[in-house]
Amino acid sequence: MHGVIILSLSTHPHTTMAPSEFYVRLQKGIVGGFAPPTPDAVYSVSKSNDQGHLLVSAAVRPEGTPEVQNAAPKQLNHDDDTGKLVGELESILKEIPTEQPPGSEDIYGLNTGIAWGSSDLEWANGGPAGCSGGTSTVKATEEDKKKFKRAVEIVEQLVNKA
Repeated sequence: MHGVIILSLSTHPHTTMAPSEFYVRLQKGIVGGFAPPTPDAVYSVSKSNDQGHLLVSAAVRPEGTPEVQNAAPKQLNHDDDTGKLVGELESILKEIPTEQPPGSEDIYGLNTGIAWGSSDLEWANGGPAGCSGGTSTVKATEEDKKKFKRAVEIVEQLVNKA
């Protein structure tokens, strides 16, 4: 039953059409200590107005290695299913908060950051890195955390489809 609730959140009536041009970057591993964080994975998905497809790239850090390994970018057709996912992603990000001040705290607790850019929205969350950090004046609710987790799932789904 709990999964049905999450599904209903992700298909709410505020889902919009996908923007014709956008960029999204997801980084797993955003929280650092004295040193900046070491990412486990960096995914990016983008589309420009003149393309009928999305460009998808994934860089993953193999266990025991110090840095991510880049993979060649792939193309993903921009069909109805893909457009619905991208529209849902943008809709979710329009509804959930980011930490304030930026980089102060990982308010979603997933050690994952998303940066989004489109004509309608600029959105990015982060976590403390290096000597910075502290406490965010904005906190994510449980509903916000579920929506953010869904946003992460959408990016991963797009990367896996490519």
